[in-house]
Amino acid sequence: MQSMFDERLWLAWLVKVRILILTFLLGIELAISRLTPNPLPLRLFINAILLWYVISIFYVLLLSFWQEYRIQSVLQVLTDLFLVSLVVYATGGVDSSLNFLYPLVIIMACILLPRVWAYLTAALAFILYGTVLELTYFEVIPSYSTTHPELKALQAIIFVNLFGYLAVSYLSALLANKLRQVDVKLKHTSGALENLQALHENIIESITGGLITTGLDGHITLVNTAAQKLLERSEADLLTQPVHQLFLDPLPHVDSEPAHAEVRWIAPNGYRKTFRVLVSALAVPERGTLGFVYTFDDLTQIRRLEREVRMQDRLAAVGRLAAAIAHEIRNPLTSIAGSVSMLSGIPDLGDEHRQLLQIVTRESERLNTIITDFLAYSRARQYRFAKVDLLPLVEDTLTLLEHRLAAQNTGIRVERKYAVKEAWASADGDKLKQVFWNFCENAVRAMTAGGTLTVSLESSGEDWQINFADTGPGMSQQLIEKVFEPFQSQFEGGTGLGLAIVYQIVQAHEGKVWARSKLGQGSVFVLRLRRFATGETRSATQADTAQQTNSALLDTASVLATATAGGAHG
Repeated sequence: MQSMFDERLWLAWLVKVRILILTFLLGIELAISRLTPNPLPLRLFINAILLWYVISIFYVLLLSFWQEYRIQSVLQVLTDLFLVSLVVYATGGVDSSLNFLYPLVIIMACILLPRVWAYLTAALAFILYGTVLELTYFEVIPSYSTTHPELKALQAIIFVNLFGYLAVSYLSALLANKLRQVDVKLKHTSGALENLQALHENIIESITGGLITTGLDGHITLVNTAAQKLLERSEADLLTQPVHQLFLDPLPHVDSEPAHAEVRWIAPNGYRKTFRVLVSALAVPERGTLGFVYTFDDLTQIRRLEREVRMQDRLAAVGRLAAAIAHEIRNPLTSIAGSVSMLSGIPDLGDEHRQLLQIVTRESERLNTIITDFLAYSRARQYRFAKVDLLPLVEDTLTLLEHRLAAQNTGIRVERKYAVKEAWASADGDKLKQVFWNFCENAVRAMTAGGTLTVSLESSGEDWQINFADTGPGMSQQLIEKVFEPFQSQFEGGTGLGLAIVYQIVQAHEGKVWARSKLGQGSVFVLRLRRFATGETRSATQADTAQQTNSALLDTASVLATATAGGAHG
């Protein structure tokens, strides 16, 4: 059975109580000696008290460097018994009113030491008390008592005290034992409660879904680790904040049917996520509803993949269409163009007829451009992968663009923000220049009234990230989701295949590409390419979608699901 108290703390407390009692006794005896005539040896009493003080201070010092607390407990009990006997002798022996100190020492022995020590302390107290009374009765030592009882009366007093000491030791030992048992049960119960609380906390912190609890007023009271990661904020930032301010959409109500909803949330970096939120009442038996529990998980990837599956179907249909009719359209188109050219050579044609023939020629050329892009989109491509530095490729494209902008006086300025001096990757440099030029061309077309094109290149984990940001009118969320699909051009005269071809090139490089934009805040096209790894080899030729159009376009949509993983955030 373990001790009810920490022995060291209890011994320190015992010294404090002992000094307090000694001070109280000293004050009482000094007051009595001054107010009433008393034959007691005041000097002997004071010396005994002072000796007790000194020994108590010694035990305080001993407690700080000696770890044998059980032995210290025995020493203090024995010392107290002898000093109590000295004080009883000095205060009159059989007439002393301080023999109540013996039961106090017995009680302390019951608390500090095993049960057997209670009876040993009682027996020793009986022996010491009886010795003091016998020695003074037979005048072996000077007696300071005012009464002189007969021997039988003296023996009766001694044995009555023996009975009292034994009764105190028995009751104290029984009570101490009960308290120890209760203490052990309390420790077991507390340990089980702590384990249960730790288990619940571990469960809450271990679940992968976010969990938030609020009071009835909607202010957050608890946030688990998963919720902090999903919301990209610390617990200190979230606690006491109204939960409805975290999301763009209204949260479900506990009494609604169903009690769940999909809500949008904007990250600190501007990305938009979609969460599924479920709400339930935080009910406690006999206390009713104390608040609400919100559990949520991230549906951003799922919803994005659903959009990409729909895109996959459209891309597959476009691929099949391209493979089936592209060449068939070009053949009669060539005949039409030749016939119109011959008709335009007739000298008798009027101005109105020639204008009509020019319209036919111009629209035939436009249709031929569309078919050319269509065929470029669907036919196989040759890639020559090598270790290239992306910075010169970007710089070549921007230099060419700046000369064109200066010649056309468009009012567009180009800014460069390069966070690195070299950016090596395994890529086809010519194809990447086509990607860069297409991004620049789209930015220039978007900024009809002038603006700034900011191109940045930086490291992002194991990838290089290149951003093309314009200050144009921006795009809607619906357009962002379809921007890499064929025939989605928003510019007059565009075929709508430029970004689709860009996507195919990025796919061949196993990269990622996406767009971020808000209406009135410009657009950013983001390209990520893997860093060059030592020993990396790539196939010199990769077929795109000529003979196996449908299969390749299915792969295209699959890669797009990952390529736009960060892109359609809005």
